[in-house]
Amino acid sequence: MIEEHLQEMMLQRRQKFMIPASLVATVNVNNSLDHAFLVLTKDRYAKIIVVDNENHYRGQLSLAMITDRLLETERININKLNELTVADVMQTDAPVIQEPFDIEENLHLMIDQSFLAVVNQQDQFCGIVTRRELLKTVSYTLHEFGKKYKVISKKK
Repeated sequence: MIEEHLQEMMLQRRQKFMIPASLVATVNVNNSLDHAFLVLTKDRYAKIIVVDNENHYRGQLSLAMITDRLLETERININKLNELTVADVMQTDAPVIQEPFDIEENLHLMIDQSFLAVVNQQDQFCGIVTRRELLKTVSYTLHEFGKKYKVISKKK
């Protein structure tokens, strides 16, 4: 469990935790891989959120997932970019969260993820919590803690 004073300081920056869905690039589950490839490449994202027509979160997609699907024995078959959809390739088991301000859960899940998708109770995509923003909050807390609190060592 995170010490309460540390958590309090971290939560002072809660407005920076989640990047809202309106600012996050997404692809539709029915888009062609060609379209998804262009979005990932043009926006220079390693991974992107996949949603359906009602903005429900469906998964994530990366360039590596696309290129892996294009590989054949001795070549890359780029014709598959137009033949396959995002749904054929996307990852559906990436962790998602409903509470973007649960610092402990976010830190635990961020060990293996660069971002976490945030969904509401109807699985609609709300935004993302990024490792970058969370680490900025940790850095802020570590640097500012001593300015607000006096730490006294416990005697053994």
